[in-house]
Amino acid sequence: MSYEELLEAVAENDVERVEALIRKGTPADPAHESDGTALYRAAVNGRVEIVRALLAAGADPDRLSDGQDEGLPLCAAASRDHTGVVEALLAAGADPAGRESHGWSPVLWAAAKGSLGALHALLAAGAPADDVNDHGETALTLAARRGTPGAVRALLDAGADPARPDAEGDTPLAIAYDWLGTQLESALLEQVSDRVTEDTPVVVSRTRAADGTDLVTLTVLDAGGRPLTEVECQRGHAAVATLLEAATGQLPPFEELAERALPYRDSDEEAETWWTVVGALSERGDYAAFDAAVRMCSAEDPRRREFAVDVLAQFGFREGDKPFLEASLPVLRRMAVTEGDERVLRSLLGALGHHADPRALPEVLGIITAEGWTRTEADPAALAAVLPPGHAEGLALLISMTEDPDDDVRDWATMSLAGLEEDTPQIRDALAARLSDPDLGTVAEAARGLAERGDPRARAGIERVRAESDDDYARGIVEDL
Repeated sequence: MSYEELLEAVAENDVERVEALIRKGTPADPAHESDGTALYRAAVNGRVEIVRALLAAGADPDRLSDGQDEGLPLCAAASRDHTGVVEALLAAGADPAGRESHGWSPVLWAAAKGSLGALHALLAAGAPADDVNDHGETALTLAARRGTPGAVRALLDAGADPARPDAEGDTPLAIAYDWLGTQLESALLEQVSDRVTEDTPVVVSRTRAADGTDLVTLTVLDAGGRPLTEVECQRGHAAVATLLEAATGQLPPFEELAERALPYRDSDEEAETWWTVVGALSERGDYAAFDAAVRMCSAEDPRRREFAVDVLAQFGFREGDKPFLEASLPVLRRMAVTEGDERVLRSLLGALGHHADPRALPEVLGIITAEGWTRTEADPAALAAVLPPGHAEGLALLISMTEDPDDDVRDWATMSLAGLEEDTPQIRDALAARLSDPDLGTVAEAARGLAERGDPRARAGIERVRAESDDDYARGIVEDL
């Protein structure tokens, strides 16, 4: 059997044929060092089953594939975020710090391409967070240039030096600043300007990156409409700059950071940039930022009020300590009574829930029982956080939420009810009623609440989740009950 047949089977993603060829004696690696390897081709295309089969047959996970100047399988998988392939190669002994041409390593490829799953797997396997290629580019400068806050956060958490410059002397923060406010489409077009004329077809697409930020891809086509080259970048430089400022101890003014966050409230999938900036300001815990947030609570623009409330929601919180509680709670309670914008009210509900002070119960009840209010999972969470023992009205409302038609509301209400310190027959019976719920996550929460109260009815819920649920979270809840 020729090795070319194995390469063809890999290209066609024919797992059965690959396994059959291996059984008939086709070697897992080619005879000549200069040949392309099946393992690389499978890795670059994310063929995890074929990768496992080749590794089991003895393919060398660290062998360079020289066909068309290809490189290392682990680098190929990391650059395309084929996390399953990365994990399979690492399990087979692939070097997480391996090098291919120009000093590129798996971590550098993952950082440069925003491959978050692969990056986390590599860092967990011991790959160096401060890796650098022959051109002097570090993993952090590559991630900053791409605008990938998820990769920047992962590298910082793994110990990457936030102040280390690249070979040109540019720090990650300087790179992020250079990209702030840049029109990405124009910047990407500039990168391929030597290949583009007035008549060259160019396609721009926008999708979501792995960390939820906007991914802009520019593709240059030939006259027949076939791709010639492709460049891409994420719209996450504002979040990247904020993360790097915090890591290097730089504290821009409150207003500057607010202006940085405001445009991103609805552009990111989960408002990642907004929450990155909010988190950075909340963690400061200084009076200057607190006073600025309080002043912004009176802004005419409701989006600014929403931002200020989100900052105050956990301002200065550290390991259960809430040093600004007595100063911020009155501000939030007054706003809850006077505010008319629904989005700001939802932020206020979350903030009062985080403060978890029973003094805010009237305001929480006022918001969630208002006429026309649309209930969400945040309602039971906030109510339970401020609900004192023995408050009949509040408890009855929380129990009613465990019967809500919406699965998410019902689940959160059940979880919130289960988490109350109070233990009464009314609470137990409400939890027991959820053991027959169609949502198994809700059943798991109810079983947990009953088990923690020593109620034998929990057993039925535990057994049902174990027998019927394939959800890891639900099964995890009842695992040790």
